[in-house]
Amino acid sequence: MKKLYTFPKRNLLISVPLVLVAGFVIGAFVDTSFLQPTILYGTIIMIYATMVGFQLKELTSLKGSKVLVLSLIINFAIIPLVAFLLGKGLLQDYPIMFAGLALSSLLPTSGMTISWTAIHKGNVPAAVKLTVFGLILGSLLTPWYLLAMVGQYVDVNILETFKTIAFVVFLPMLLGHITYKFMLKKYTPEEFKKGVKPSFAPLSIWAMLYVIFVSISMKAKMIIENLQLIAIALVVLIVFYLLNYVISTVVAKKFLNREDGIALVNGTVLRNLSIAIGLAATSFGAEAALIVTLAFIVQQQSITYYGKLANKYWFKPDISKREKGSLKATV
Repeated sequence: MKKLYTFPKRNLLISVPLVLVAGFVIGAFVDTSFLQPTILYGTIIMIYATMVGFQLKELTSLKGSKVLVLSLIINFAIIPLVAFLLGKGLLQDYPIMFAGLALSSLLPTSGMTISWTAIHKGNVPAAVKLTVFGLILGSLLTPWYLLAMVGQYVDVNILETFKTIAFVVFLPMLLGHITYKFMLKKYTPEEFKKGVKPSFAPLSIWAMLYVIFVSISMKAKMIIENLQLIAIALVVLIVFYLLNYVISTVVAKKFLNREDGIALVNGTVLRNLSIAIGLAATSFGAEAALIVTLAFIVQQQSITYYGKLANKYWFKPDISKREKGSLKATV
């Protein structure tokens, strides 16, 4: 059972593609829209598992202000400009898909930002800050950016966005804090960190895979019905995400340490596509929702491979810190 429980965490490069394929195949034959309400619960569990042991005081700390400022510049100046130029250059004949791309570029960060930062061993408190500020500013600025980019004012329900933040960030954080306090009655902080906390990580991965499965399966039929648009959409999205990865990685390497750099990449590349899909479908129609759905596939698959490459090349773990830690444990 333990091997099954930890399998997705140990084999992310296999787990994510398998779930994407399974979601697409099952969704092509079965209507899974009845599972949509469970996405919220899956997201809460996903974040909760990363929040157990999280120190709430770190949210109010000035530490991490640099990564926050850099993320705001990238998220609300550079990435929308990238999307605008791609839309004007490659999607002039597909204005509705251009609107979907614009939405994807304007809503940064989600629960996945926190989860992937934890998986990649980055700065989780910074990722939480990026998620909160990104969602708030994104909800306030998106209508005006859309007006400038695609010429249509789209009303974003700010109250609903605040409720989303409360459910997917603050509620899991509170539950994680309560769990940690309860665990400290039985374990010392050191025993919890070494023996208990690692057992929560696979739970986060399982919840993430569930969210991916439901999200893709619900949109599988729409993808099949619009095969003629998929090729151009995929080309645009691959270029869009590739540029995002390059920009955020270069900035992270130049200005930040490893942990903050990982938080910056995950807080700028990963978009809040669940909100974007809803806005795209209600405000612009099926073509806009299609490109956002495909963005979900590109985003999940690319961040899996990016983490592997980053850990090997540009965000290498600090071996000296690890050796010092093991030396202390030995002493």
